[in-house]
Amino acid sequence: MDARAIIAHLRRGETPSREELAWFAKGLADGTVSDAQAGAFAMGVCLRGLSEEGRVALTLAMRDSGDRMAWDLPGPVLDKHSTGGVGDCVSLVLAPALAACGAYVPMISGRGLGHTGGTLDKMEAIPGLSTNLTEERFKEVVADVGCAIVSATAEIAPADKRLYAIRDVTATVESLDLITASILSKKLAAGLEGLVLDVKVGSGAFMKSVEDAQALADSLVSTANLAGCPTSAVISDMNQPLAASLGNALEVAECMKVLCGQNGGPLAELSVSLGGVLLANAGLAADAEEGVARMLDALSSGKAAEIFGRMVAAMGGPMRFTEEWQRFLPEAPIIREIAAPQAGVVQAIDGEALGLAVVGLGGGRQVESDVIDPAVGLSDVVRLGETVQAGQPLLRLHAAREDAAAVAEAAVRKAIVIGEGMPDIPPLIHERSR
Repeated sequence: MDARAIIAHLRRGETPSREELAWFAKGLADGTVSDAQAGAFAMGVCLRGLSEEGRVALTLAMRDSGDRMAWDLPGPVLDKHSTGGVGDCVSLVLAPALAACGAYVPMISGRGLGHTGGTLDKMEAIPGLSTNLTEERFKEVVADVGCAIVSATAEIAPADKRLYAIRDVTATVESLDLITASILSKKLAAGLEGLVLDVKVGSGAFMKSVEDAQALADSLVSTANLAGCPTSAVISDMNQPLAASLGNALEVAECMKVLCGQNGGPLAELSVSLGGVLLANAGLAADAEEGVARMLDALSSGKAAEIFGRMVAAMGGPMRFTEEWQRFLPEAPIIREIAAPQAGVVQAIDGEALGLAVVGLGGGRQVESDVIDPAVGLSDVVRLGETVQAGQPLLRLHAAREDAAAVAEAAVRKAIVIGEGMPDIPPLIHERSR
């Protein structure tokens, strides 16, 4: 095998063979392939694309570049993946609710990317909690509690870790083939028996159009199923934040309100919809509607909240977090209301701009080495179609410094458009399954 020959195939618009893609993925993981060759490979795939067979082969090759987990549990091993949005803290609700319904959820998650928040950063807003578990401890927590939300070890899909970094600096991030292989290689390495994909579309998502979201959903679903993991997708709206808060501790608070029965809304609706699809596909419900009913019961009965508390304690967090979560979550020293400049109806919300404002406050990373402030962010954000009066709060801004608060205030004022008449409000779920 030779990297130059494989890259030449791509340059001519030919899909490399399964054996060639396996060799290249191994070379990414062990350093045999150079950065220049990895960049040329990524550009070749981005410009020329792969066949469906080639996309599956690359995904499996990247999965097999490191460790693969195996489970021996008395229930199905399930998970979900979101393509990223703002105020999207579904994982913290979904994982314990699925566990309450008899599933096991080994959720290997990521950190914030660009304007979107990261599940691991949200979990680590809980004092003492560590998402860096050994594989042995990870398996113990999943078997005992029913779920765990952790970071990937260096041994999980190392080819993806290398190629992802290369894509970030070579303008090849948007390739459907590379996005698909990146997402699924890690999920398949976790040994899943069922997966649901939450593909976001709108101003706060990476995919801005329904057509682009459908293309990504089709690519992910077909590849995952051909790779042997039963998978469905839901296309959900991200033209406004999913939850009323953006920021790590603030989003944990939103999840706790849902888990403790204090709040419903879009966060709860999307969580139970995704869970319903998973339970039906795994045989834990007759259909998605029954699955939704089971998820709602897990929330209303308090069982999901109890499991979340056990998971937090098992991962080093407070023992009574579920009962006293308000006491444990950090608060920012500066909290100010951002008032509406005029009366009217909320016409549009630029979710990406809101997400970047949170990053600027210190709630996300601008470079990899940045330390996140878990307390900062935005809360009580207005919704599309909401009528506001002049001087009424559009949201509350949580900051660590006055200068950062001033910059964020200017950004969020531009991000929320107020006008006359009722705007077209897209549905929360565009398509329930593919």
